[in-house]
Amino acid sequence: MRKLLFILILTVFYFFSVFFVLADELADINHQLENLQRTFNDIKKAADTNEVALANLNKQLGQIKAKVADIEAQIDKKEIEVKQGEQILSYQKELLNERARSYYKNISKSTLSLITLLTAENLSTSLKNFVYQKSLVDEDRKTIIKVVTYVNNLEDKKVSLQSEKERLSTLKTDIDKQSQFLAGEVASARKYQGELQQKIAELTAKQQQLINQRLASLNIPRSAGTSARGCSDDRGVDPGFSPRLAFFTYGAPHRKGMNQYGAWGRAKDGQNEEQILQAYYPNMSLKKDYDQGVQISTTTGWSGSIEEYVKRIYEVPDSWTDNNMAVLKAQAVAARTYALNVTGNGSKQICTTEQCQVFQSDPKGDNWEQAVNATVGWVLMDGGGAGFTQYASTHGGYILNLGKFDGRVGNPGNFSELNERAYDKESPWFYCDWGSRANYNKTAWLKASEVADIVNVILLARADSSTGEHFYQTDKSHPYGGEIWNEDRVKQELRNRGTTPYNSISDVGISADLNGGSTSSINFSGDAGSISFSGSEFKNWFNLRAPANIQIVGPLYNVEKQ
Repeated sequence: MRKLLFILILTVFYFFSVFFVLADELADINHQLENLQRTFNDIKKAADTNEVALANLNKQLGQIKAKVADIEAQIDKKEIEVKQGEQILSYQKELLNERARSYYKNISKSTLSLITLLTAENLSTSLKNFVYQKSLVDEDRKTIIKVVTYVNNLEDKKVSLQSEKERLSTLKTDIDKQSQFLAGEVASARKYQGELQQKIAELTAKQQQLINQRLASLNIPRSAGTSARGCSDDRGVDPGFSPRLAFFTYGAPHRKGMNQYGAWGRAKDGQNEEQILQAYYPNMSLKKDYDQGVQISTTTGWSGSIEEYVKRIYEVPDSWTDNNMAVLKAQAVAARTYALNVTGNGSKQICTTEQCQVFQSDPKGDNWEQAVNATVGWVLMDGGGAGFTQYASTHGGYILNLGKFDGRVGNPGNFSELNERAYDKESPWFYCDWGSRANYNKTAWLKASEVADIVNVILLARADSSTGEHFYQTDKSHPYGGEIWNEDRVKQELRNRGTTPYNSISDVGISADLNGGSTSSINFSGDAGSISFSGSEFKNWFNLRAPANIQIVGPLYNVEKQ
């Protein structure tokens, strides 16, 4: 097994190196993906086998450790009994010696012969004394023999236990080494298995580029200050067909740093600006006397002091006060810090759009200016300079760079609790489906057959990665001049490879990591049975194949069915 795993790991290294060297040649990529899939399957089998062996070894090791502990306890007990026996033996020996000396001393001193003994005036008494003394000595001798036998048995048992303890200790050491080795092998195999799975799930560079372009076309809002809607909740809109399915994303994909709607929710809960900043930037320290004279210049030609610059930032609604300026103050500090960081303390220009910060030449005034003035000179420091204080409108309940839930009362146990507890739940982008089709009442609903087609595409890509260049949108022409396979062609290609295709999907189940905020797997049931995919694998192929501009935009998504 070790030899097989070693060979497989070498094979993985080989294919990884070839993958990167020849990444621009599609034929080589397809060939390597096929080999990666085979290698992945072999490593998975090896890892599964090793995992079972490891569990058995650990079970044996636990039993042996318990046995050794029991034997050690028995040895301690036997040692105590041996010491007690030796004390008894010593006492019995002294008693025997004393009686024997007395007995033989009396015998040697006495000239009493058998005839004299028999002719004594009190023969009965003399005989009784003689027999009594002799019986005492005999009893002492018997006691000594018993004690010696007892002590010898204890010594033998002690030696036997010690020998068994040493044997088991050696066995424990050997099994412990095997267990550690197998644990390492399993961890190594799982690591490579995960890397392979990621490589297998990756699309070609052109496909990924196309997906990025499609996502960009959605104009996903990064700032809470925009009036753009971005996405919608189609659960109450009838597209004109049923059954129907839609994939709803939690939040926008950025999810780093401060969650603007989340900060608003925290302010409503009574948190002040410093508590909000600490929640989103826990590794930074707040400096309240930063140089106010730093000059900032924008790519549009404006220049001025850092404080005048921040007064012209339009990132959050001015109405977000609710008699509490905390969220505006926190945003002012984050915006000031961000500008100082990306400009190198004023040495470079900064853009004026959502790509950097939403800036306008006129001061925003009102509550925002009050917040800026109230935090003048406040900057979050990371080491010796201003920190990189990223932020976005809506995180969908999670802070990606911190890997934690951004909500109340601990981690949610299900989607309902997430929807209720998330600090940014009031955002219009918190939970919605992205994209639409005019002919279906401007919704992102999909037919069961369209979802089945995406499932079939993934199955065919798994079976034969060389087919991947045919899996673009069927409602558009091929982006690179090739042939797009429609639903029927994909089904036929699956049949040709011995796989039964899906015609319809009847049910979809989502498994999600609600601690870190990502969809871990998705399970489909339909007329061809049940099949599962990782959350990222399905998302990639969905975003490539789904019609119109319908997309899953973030790592955590759910499915709605009507």
